[in-house]
Amino acid sequence: MTSHAMNSQARREFTRRQALLAGLGSAAPWALNLATLSGAAGLMAGSAQAAGEDYRALVCVFLQGANDNHNTIVPFDDTTYAAYQRIRTTIALPQADLAATEVVPTNPWPDGRRMALHPSLAPLKALFDSGHVALAMNVGTLTAPLTLAGYNAGADHPPKLFSHNDQQATWNSGGPDTPNGWGGRAADLMLAGNGSAGLFTAITTGGGLFLTGQHATAYQVGTNGSTEVAKVFGSDAATAAIKRVMQQGSTQLFQEAHAAVARQSIAADLQVRAAIGGGTTLVFPDTSLGNQLKIVARLIAARSTLGPKRQVFFVSLGGFDMHNNLIADHPGQLGQVADAMKAFYDATVTLGLADKVTTFTASDFGRTLSNNGDGSDHGWGSYHFVMGDAVEGKRWYGQLPAMAVNGPDDVGGGRLLPAIAVDQYAATLATWFGVPAGNLADVIPRIGRYGAANLGFMKATA
Repeated sequence: MTSHAMNSQARREFTRRQALLAGLGSAAPWALNLATLSGAAGLMAGSAQAAGEDYRALVCVFLQGANDNHNTIVPFDDTTYAAYQRIRTTIALPQADLAATEVVPTNPWPDGRRMALHPSLAPLKALFDSGHVALAMNVGTLTAPLTLAGYNAGADHPPKLFSHNDQQATWNSGGPDTPNGWGGRAADLMLAGNGSAGLFTAITTGGGLFLTGQHATAYQVGTNGSTEVAKVFGSDAATAAIKRVMQQGSTQLFQEAHAAVARQSIAADLQVRAAIGGGTTLVFPDTSLGNQLKIVARLIAARSTLGPKRQVFFVSLGGFDMHNNLIADHPGQLGQVADAMKAFYDATVTLGLADKVTTFTASDFGRTLSNNGDGSDHGWGSYHFVMGDAVEGKRWYGQLPAMAVNGPDDVGGGRLLPAIAVDQYAATLATWFGVPAGNLADVIPRIGRYGAANLGFMKATA
């Protein structure tokens, strides 16, 4: 048989097998997604940097839809608040409501400014005051340092600004037109150090780009743990037969690669379910984000059984694209974020890992200073939280923008020019995670364009 004929036969057999398994719907576990074939190969590919002997984890909390940063961290001094109120009119928070959540950092705000968190963020205010949270001000996607004059003159910046899908992808990948994510590229460097536990280096509750590397691929879990092969037609015998088909070996390349992923997926499911057990004493709010962070905490608690020394997690919460009903809807969204993040921090304390787990927020982009009725439009620079005992807490980093439409930080329509690049934000976190300086450009390809690769919001490591 010719090589061409053999390849054609292999493809036909692979297609037949795929059609059979596809017809089973939810019976096939997530890891059968063909995107994970590269991840399966990557577990054998080696790594540039072995993970350290101690455990560390990064947890990305992505606020999908673009969180309104101006009603998240709000001017509180009389002069700046008056400007905020004039600009935002119908969506300005009452100044009196902010008194209980004023944040007073150890590095003072400039020019007599005072700032407060949204009242719904009171749990994060308490963590900020106790030194466990830092504020990153005016973070956004850039391709290189950029001034307002440069922007107006057409200097290089990310394409398709203010587009949800494009800017989510740029945030998660660390650059425009980048096929994988900076979390995944950081995970690539840790695969060898995690040894046989490499599959559990990058874990997501949904959304793969951030955790997709050249070798690492996100292992997806639900809020109750891993996804097992569902019972087919209510029959144990049928389910067992399907598992045999899924795992059946072959001399054909495509079919064997498919079966290898199936075998790995089923084995991983059994391993995860055994490791996290049937219950937990960790207490979390029964919300979407609360339940996602709860399974992250349970997986971290099982680190000794599962075996990884370095892990990156991705969780998300939608509903932040508030072109209207901001005053009505925003408090509930921010309250869910604050309650879930506070519960997660408390869990890391219970686990004795508060200095080994760093949680940070991300979002598509910020919102406009100006309102558009009872909501706000797509912006650019935004404000974010970094949480954990390894954080240089009770401090702010970046730049506090002028509270002015058409002011020195406005590229038009109340959209803020970022003062901190996502590249710098990510590089600071990656450095703490254990990415060596010599490999930092592998994770953040454009980091060499910036004067500062480390913004200083993480404590120095030994």
